[in-house]
Amino acid sequence: MKVCVVGVGAIGGTLGYYLSKAGCELSGLARGQTLAALRQKGLRLREKKGDIETEDSVPIQASDSPDDLGPQDLMILAVKAPSLSTLAPRLSPLLKPDTIILPAMNGIPWWFFQGFGGELEGRRLRSVDPEGLLASSLPTEAIIGCVVHLGASCPEPGLVMPLPLKTLILGEPSGVLSHRLKDLAELFTRAGFETRVSQSIQNDIWYKLWDNMTMNPISALTGSTMDRILGDPLVEEFCRQIMTEAKTVGELIGCRIEKSIEDRLAVSRTLGAFKTSMLQDVEAKRPLELDALVSAVAEIGGMVGLPTPAINTLLGLTRLRARVAGLYPDEN
Repeated sequence: MKVCVVGVGAIGGTLGYYLSKAGCELSGLARGQTLAALRQKGLRLREKKGDIETEDSVPIQASDSPDDLGPQDLMILAVKAPSLSTLAPRLSPLLKPDTIILPAMNGIPWWFFQGFGGELEGRRLRSVDPEGLLASSLPTEAIIGCVVHLGASCPEPGLVMPLPLKTLILGEPSGVLSHRLKDLAELFTRAGFETRVSQSIQNDIWYKLWDNMTMNPISALTGSTMDRILGDPLVEEFCRQIMTEAKTVGELIGCRIEKSIEDRLAVSRTLGAFKTSMLQDVEAKRPLELDALVSAVAEIGGMVGLPTPAINTLLGLTRLRARVAGLYPDEN
């Protein structure tokens, strides 16, 4: 199976490494130092088991041009949401009629309401795909949804360090248990992932979003780790207000969250002095994924007629913070 990873960072690199070990022919779309490292040393993975640290590498055909890589059986999108609009129109050389597109990205995706059913079926989210560019460049029928519960870091270009948690949830946007979905789940299972097939992948996306859309922006806004965010009573109360609104929006569109806010915050507390990915992006001066994580939820709230004052406040403050730092585009 020919697999191309678009964005060979911590998540994309980890997925690609283990798929290569499972027998896939691996390629990667990369640039700059990552491209140079992949060409020189292959895709490397370092892991620690007990007191022993090991490092291994797998071959990867790496290029900054999709034309060099050609049509793929599976294309994994593992880039940050802000860069996808620029990248998507260039990806057509990687596609053939039966290519599977697997977005392994955070937040609400552009295809969220494709196959969703009900009154919101087919609605375009302007917050994540304002001009419809993603929908026109990446065929909806090629997409299999993915929720990644995977801890990994990328200490240097071309090198990934995974944590023990390696869980993937896969699902067709329509909820159908297709043959290609089952085959893909079997492939990832053979590659060493704990893989679950979902008949409501949008619901699984919403549940992961529930925490990310709250803690990520607050950490970026305050520069604080998880323990300090939840250690301040006023900030914790604000978190609860945001999560209550997001949970209600989910219920109104059919993405019901069964767990309580207290249960979810208890999980977050176990992370201790943890830096969210958005805080890491602020420190590295990378663009922030605000639209996929927060703007989309506010937009969906508007679609179903639910006011979201806490979410709007979070969005406004974090967006201004990002604009001042040059990490989010200014208004036209």
